[in-house]
Amino acid sequence: MPKDRDDELNRHGGPTPEFTLEEILAEYRDRRESGLDDDTIPLPVIPQKDLPPEHRAGRRKGTGNNVVRFPGKKGRPAPPPEEEPEEDGEEETVTRFPGTPPKSARPDEPEEEPPVAGDEDDAGDGDVPEDSVEPDDGDETPPEAESPKAFFSARLDALRRKADDYADHMFEEEGIEDDEEVRRAEKYLPGVDREEERPPFRIRPPRRVIPPAPDIPPAELFKRYGRGLKFLRMRTTMVLLLSLPLIYLTLAPFFRMPLPGMLSSSYELQVYTLAGMLGGAMLLGIDVLLRGLFQLLRLQMGMDTLVSFSCIATMADALTMIALGGREGELPYCAVSALALGLTMWGTVLKRQGQRSACRTAASAHEPYLVTLDSGKWNGREAYTKWSGDPAGFGSQIQGADGAQRIFRVTAPLIFIASFLFSLLSSLGRQRPELLLWCLSATLTAGASFSAALCFGMPWNSLCRRLSGVGAAIAGWDGVAGGNGAGILLTDTDLFPPGSVALNGIKIFGNFSVEKVVAVTATLIRDSGSGLDKIFHDLLRSQGAIYRRCSAFERCEGGLAADIRGEQILVGSAAFMHLMEVALPQGLNVKNAVFCAIDGELAGLFALNYNLHGAVRPALTALIRNKIGPVLCTRDFNLIPAMLRQRFKLPVEKMEFPEMVRRTELSDPDQEHSDTLSAVLCREGLGPFSEAVVGGRRLRQAVRGSAALASVGSAIGVLLAFYLTFVQSYSSLSPANLLIFMVMWLVPTLLISGWVNRY
Repeated sequence: MPKDRDDELNRHGGPTPEFTLEEILAEYRDRRESGLDDDTIPLPVIPQKDLPPEHRAGRRKGTGNNVVRFPGKKGRPAPPPEEEPEEDGEEETVTRFPGTPPKSARPDEPEEEPPVAGDEDDAGDGDVPEDSVEPDDGDETPPEAESPKAFFSARLDALRRKADDYADHMFEEEGIEDDEEVRRAEKYLPGVDREEERPPFRIRPPRRVIPPAPDIPPAELFKRYGRGLKFLRMRTTMVLLLSLPLIYLTLAPFFRMPLPGMLSSSYELQVYTLAGMLGGAMLLGIDVLLRGLFQLLRLQMGMDTLVSFSCIATMADALTMIALGGREGELPYCAVSALALGLTMWGTVLKRQGQRSACRTAASAHEPYLVTLDSGKWNGREAYTKWSGDPAGFGSQIQGADGAQRIFRVTAPLIFIASFLFSLLSSLGRQRPELLLWCLSATLTAGASFSAALCFGMPWNSLCRRLSGVGAAIAGWDGVAGGNGAGILLTDTDLFPPGSVALNGIKIFGNFSVEKVVAVTATLIRDSGSGLDKIFHDLLRSQGAIYRRCSAFERCEGGLAADIRGEQILVGSAAFMHLMEVALPQGLNVKNAVFCAIDGELAGLFALNYNLHGAVRPALTALIRNKIGPVLCTRDFNLIPAMLRQRFKLPVEKMEFPEMVRRTELSDPDQEHSDTLSAVLCREGLGPFSEAVVGGRRLRQAVRGSAALASVGSAIGVLLAFYLTFVQSYSSLSPANLLIFMVMWLVPTLLISGWVNRY
């Protein structure tokens, strides 16, 4: 090497010795024999720009790198040399002896086996550019160049590292159950339930909103529903009584029963007699007929429309059938239409009676309790909540359409259109225009279900009378429209109304005065919103004490804590005192009591006597049977599941008991509620609350089931009537057969309506 080049290299790292191939092989052989194969001896680092042109990376002819391979090593073919521009950066080239690990390798890593002849060399790992060093087995290769063996080996190494990490942390909490604090918490703190993360509910598209009725006060609605109710009941009774002779005249030929006087010998007299009696029934029920016609004009068709057109078509058929030649001695469907009209009027009477009873109950209390179905209250589900307020919206909801009417608004138009189309096909389509009125009468009468108005009227009236006896009123169909899988929030006064808890005695400890102990205890009880507030308020007045001003108020599981005039006040159960390390007297055996401690010293004890109302246990049983989960939102620290199960044998395993923070939120009297009322309660306790919630759910199930069956029965009746009129089978579609068919579809509604009150 020229001298000037040596001087230049000495300025950048000292003289660089030159090695021949024989010297390198000799050094390598000596190191293998001495066992120093894995030690790294880096050569002096020389920047690329200071190397001779023929030794720079990417410019050396033949190999394109500065790695020397040893005999017996089969290296991968080097990529073709690429021209790399010279840069003034800090790029360095490091030359390692074969078989030595990279310089960056950690000294604690396990040693690798020496390379075997025929394998690739591990040299070339350093800070050399990628295009200047030939990749080997120890270097990272792109994912597309990895072999399957290397890929699975890397995955196994990752799994092994995860397993090692898990094993390192597996026993971190070992022995924590032996900790004294943990044992005390498990012994004295009640178990609570936590909410589960649920996916968000599917948002339904908005439906067409019908303008609500005006919100009239319940007292005025009570008077309005009472007007004309007796006259309507009398007219309904007359229509039903008038239907009896019609039914007899219709069934007499079928059962071979005798007919009075000239009716037995004159077919025309029988037809006109039936028509005259149907006309009288239509006059008595003119309000139902007009309501059905008005529904058609307002495009809110219901079963009343089918009943109205059934009566009109049957009357027209009865008056014209003699002139059109008769139908082989068959009678018109006057009895079926008259009975449908009478049952529709009866359903209207029952509905108005139920509305009147509900309005009377809602108007009986000056400040009633309101029940709403609030969404997302507990565990992502809806929950029934009871709170005090003004029953705004009750009058509007009670006047709204019921569940059966809402279902019939969908099914009745279809049945009505089908009846007209089928009648046209059976008469004009078969070139028999004289049978058009008969076909209309048959299909419309078969579609006018007997249970149309009874689907809601019967269960609604019976339920309202039952709820009126316990001081509850359902706010119309809107109040029972939801609630699938809902819970019910129960507070202190639901389980133990005022008067159910009594003070059984007081004991003062230490040098504390009775007035001070009563005052501080009553203050914390008042600020907690507990159901014991009335008891301690009366005790405070009897002792001549006053409430104190407290700070740093805090609710805990099993008790309360606050600062009053620089003293720490603790109020809670015996378990809470043990948890706070307050010493209790030996042999103290008081199950239900309120303890008070001042600055860590026991100051007073207030023994309480809890008396469970007789209606609580059956009310909880009814809620659980109807899949309405009770959620205990109590603020009284004595009302925990263990106490309710041990003393009162309540099914607490089927109830939810949230932690203290959630119980406080769920029982907050200022929380937001739904705008739709479910019920109005005029009495305290769980009895009226449970009666209204369970009754509303059963009413919803009964009405929907009855309306669905009525719609199915009407559809089947129209299809059968179409087939029999199409084939002109007068005997099969006789009034007697149609009457029996309609009565059979009335039976399920009567059975389902009686099921509503059986809870």
